[in-house]
Amino acid sequence: MINKPKYKTARRLGANIFDKTQTQKFAGKEANRKTEKRPRPKSDYGTQMLEKQKAKMTYGVSERMFAKYVKSILEKAGANSPEKLISILESRLDNVIYRIGFAPTRQASRQMVSHGHIKVNGLKITIPSYAVSIGDLITIRESSVKKGIFTNLEEKLKTQTYPSWLAFDIKKNECKVQGAPRLAVLETNFDPAAVLNFYSR
Repeated sequence: MINKPKYKTARRLGANIFDKTQTQKFAGKEANRKTEKRPRPKSDYGTQMLEKQKAKMTYGVSERMFAKYVKSILEKAGANSPEKLISILESRLDNVIYRIGFAPTRQASRQMVSHGHIKVNGLKITIPSYAVSIGDLITIRESSVKKGIFTNLEEKLKTQTYPSWLAFDIKKNECKVQGAPRLAVLETNFDPAAVLNFYSR
């Protein structure tokens, strides 16, 4: 069950911010809500701030860490800046674990990494923000495979779809990073360019 703060956030930013609000039930409630006041048009600043909040909430990144990511991009300004932002966010280990299907939500994947259940290239990694690189091999720690959080994992992974930059071997339960995340092939619920413009002020 989603808690009230997250419910309010999802109402303000959009249902697809959290996995638990991406349901027909939530969408139905929102459709039935009656607003007494007409929504006021947002300024460019307000729109950009909203996009920034969507990005932060979607990936579960703190303001400090998010600002650090953006600063590193803006210091190397270029036409592909939005692409770089997506690449940084998607390459976080907690996001990769979520994309693979080892965890049902990004929050769960962060806990999974923090508790030492995941290995990268044979080494246990406990930092959710760890940035994976092309060629990295991601596996479940041997001593963690039989833990409850991985119960029926094989069945769950049969219906999982994987982004083109990740190659998953369902027999070995291992994933290889075979490319870089591409903005063109990802469905994002925020505008990366607007996010960068917000921090460029």
